[in-house]
Amino acid sequence: MGAIQLKNVTKKFGDQMVIDDLNLSIEDGSFTVLVGPSGCGKSTTLRMITGLDEPTSGDIYIDGKKINDLTPGKRDIAMVFQNYALYPTMTVRENIEFGLENKKVPKEERKKRVQEICEVVGLTQYLDRKPATLSGGQRQRVALARAMVKQPKVFLMDEPLSNLDAKLRGQMRVEISKLHQRLETTIIYVTHDQTEAMTLGTRIVVMKDGVIQQVDTPQNLYEKPQNLFVAGFMGSPQMNFLDAVVRINGTAVTLEVAGQSIPLPPAKAKKLIDGGYNGKTVVMGIRPEDVYDSEMFIETAKCVFSSTIKVYELLGAEVFLYFDLGEFPMTARVDPRSNARPGDTVRFAFDVEKIHVFDKE
Repeated sequence: MGAIQLKNVTKKFGDQMVIDDLNLSIEDGSFTVLVGPSGCGKSTTLRMITGLDEPTSGDIYIDGKKINDLTPGKRDIAMVFQNYALYPTMTVRENIEFGLENKKVPKEERKKRVQEICEVVGLTQYLDRKPATLSGGQRQRVALARAMVKQPKVFLMDEPLSNLDAKLRGQMRVEISKLHQRLETTIIYVTHDQTEAMTLGTRIVVMKDGVIQQVDTPQNLYEKPQNLFVAGFMGSPQMNFLDAVVRINGTAVTLEVAGQSIPLPPAKAKKLIDGGYNGKTVVMGIRPEDVYDSEMFIETAKCVFSSTIKVYELLGAEVFLYFDLGEFPMTARVDPRSNARPGDTVRFAFDVEKIHVFDKE
């Protein structure tokens, strides 16, 4: 069991507030990712769970047991760091076995556990090698194996892939995901990379300035962001944002932006009517993949406009087109067969069903 609760947790360094009254429940067996920009407090939250930092106030529980006063070694957790933290003079086997020796696990049991875990992470042929002779990906696997062999209630991972190149990061994401499915152990994973968060987490905690902005599944975070920060942080390239004036006429609501009048679907219209937003300026958001340049979509679209392409980026399976709508910079993610090039005037259409509306304040 590895359910974790943080209740009214606050952390200050001197007069600086780093974590502000954080409340979070993490289910046993879940893969929870803490994500946010540098300095948002995600690593500090992880360090308080490990016991490396003490909360200024508030309580932390594992399986209902308060652990504030327990040393890191007594919390039944295992940590995987960004820099691997391997002992250079020890072999792979000795590095993995070290924690078990400290726990006085019998030699035969140690040998059996190390062998089993190395088969899981693909390190069997490297057991007698030193860390310096291994690649970055192999060293990260040693760090994972060293954590896993302890069979803890909770795994804590602090940006474990940030030192790897893009290809290795992709491979290791797959490996970590497989390990979670196989072990069914609680994992708390810290990253500033929203791609890692979206691909690994069963639940994602988005943080900013020591405050949780939203806790949800990857799909809900992407499709139903609760505020402007979450909408802009999750997704690459980020959501397009435009200031728009609300016009309400009975049950019909339109957003006026850069000479365009964009009709809203009934559900979104009702929220603006109920909120009394007539004549007010709001922020309209739309993701790049919901901006189309295909004539097939444009023929039936409820919002069509023209703009001149400024930048064209080919990424193989997709193309990013950059242009302006009035004073607002825009990005469209389109089919790579698009004929649009810089300097071309192109017709675009919004999928109005996918429009997000945020209070400007």
